[in-house]
Amino acid sequence: IRFEHEAANNLWQADFKGYFSTTKERCYPLTILDDHSRFSICLEACENEKRETVEAKFKQAFKRYGLPERFNFDNGSPWGNSRGGGGITKLAAWLILLGIKVSYSRPHHPQTNGKDERFHRSLKTELLNHQIFYDLNMAQKRFNAWRKLYNEERPHEALGMAVPIERYQPSTREYTDRLPSIEYGLSDIVRCVDGKGYIRFKAMKIFISEGLKGFPVALRPMDEDAYDVYFCHHKVKEIELISC
Repeated sequence: IRFEHEAANNLWQADFKGYFSTTKERCYPLTILDDHSRFSICLEACENEKRETVEAKFKQAFKRYGLPERFNFDNGSPWGNSRGGGGITKLAAWLILLGIKVSYSRPHHPQTNGKDERFHRSLKTELLNHQIFYDLNMAQKRFNAWRKLYNEERPHEALGMAVPIERYQPSTREYTDRLPSIEYGLSDIVRCVDGKGYIRFKAMKIFISEGLKGFPVALRPMDEDAYDVYFCHHKVKEIELISC
């Protein structure tokens, strides 16, 4: 059963396609795909998979297309964090501060980002298998040409033989470099995450997430000994004081 979100920018899927070697260096293709339209938001030839690289490329996409409502990632680096913390990495924290919802595929279920995975297969079959690239600059030029063909010229069966650009429009949510201040409710119990990812609460040291170090989080009681932990709008995890 094919599922898609009702409107453009409701959900973007993002991932790295496995690297390939140019004559000079490795290339790590970074892709972002809009779930509703299959429009390729980003196809970038990157030199690595580091957070700083991803953040810079995301900023470029945000300035051009605005902000999505939600991003979905897998659990690998730099997206997810399997050690507690609900997958909150520094990258995820930045996106949440921008007002973007963040979600993750279940481990070993790549089909959750199936449209982006399908995009990767098309990229490999139609371009990567038939080209030799000297360096990242050449790869990016070829990526740009193929992305234009994909978005604007080639009909897609899943879109009723329309092209993605016919169903896509930029988001009305504009990007700004100035991050908003973090505000919580009067009834929230606020604690600051220390340099190792912990908070102190009721004489206990509780791990939250290394990606949130230095940030305030809110504890909201579910019952006497159980609390939901929130970072901005994002529920990070549930904690039970008896088991901590």
